[in-house]
Amino acid sequence: MRTEINDFLNYLRCERGLSPLTVEAYGRDVFSFASTLSLTDWKAVSLKNFLSFLSHLKTKGLASASVCRALVAIKVFFRFLKKEGVIASDPSQHLDMPKIWQLIPEVMTPEEVDRLLDQPGEGDCIGVRDRAILELLYATGMRVSELCALKISSLDDRFVKILGKGNRERLVPVGRRAIVAVDAYLIGFRGEAREKDALLFTSLRGRPLDRVTVWGRVKHYAKAAGIARSISPHTLRHSFATHLLENGADLRLIQEMLGHADIGSTDRYTHVTGSRVQEAFHQFHPRP
Repeated sequence: MRTEINDFLNYLRCERGLSPLTVEAYGRDVFSFASTLSLTDWKAVSLKNFLSFLSHLKTKGLASASVCRALVAIKVFFRFLKKEGVIASDPSQHLDMPKIWQLIPEVMTPEEVDRLLDQPGEGDCIGVRDRAILELLYATGMRVSELCALKISSLDDRFVKILGKGNRERLVPVGRRAIVAVDAYLIGFRGEAREKDALLFTSLRGRPLDRVTVWGRVKHYAKAAGIARSISPHTLRHSFATHLLENGADLRLIQEMLGHADIGSTDRYTHVTGSRVQEAFHQFHPRP
């Protein structure tokens, strides 16, 4: 594999005329990609390998510009491999930088998620409510605005119906732990509030929760869990997506569960049935 990388660097020098410093940087990034993932065959590289490497760079604390440069270097290298006939297809062509950037920033490890979700107390109403909030954010990957708008009727023991951007509804599977936490909250905190349009999460005075309140609660528990990095509700969304990807879930299924606008038309949604989404969730989510 070193031969292909050296050929690539010669190509950059001789045919592309890049500066020695740029060639050196590209070489460093490609060698790092190969060694970090212990690659032995370029033909076996998949999208999952790229995501794992980018996540590795972020965990090392590299600046966003450095991670972007590494991604560019790898994409140019795989285009070169295809051009030279080393690989039949270029797996990096599916790497869209804005999409990847939504998955990579500030992702927690599963151990950090466990510590965070264990922080709310079980003996008071706020703690029970907040545990349900954290569990549901991580179990579904929903946006904090979507969580604040959830109604009690939106949730059953298998799915949550989420109203996303553009008023698009989606069904997302919910794991057992999140359901147990929500049930404990409803029984111990909401009492008889079972009106069809009643919001799921409210303040002690029954007022709707806003995004700033949820953001503050997540920050509070992250500090209590000893997580030094900046953690927000969106970090749980990133972690939901990345942990599924790292465990082998299909990227397209995850995009549907996240409700990304770039999934495309309704036709693309109909290609994946609710049962397949639920199966993928229970198979790959680290906290089902």
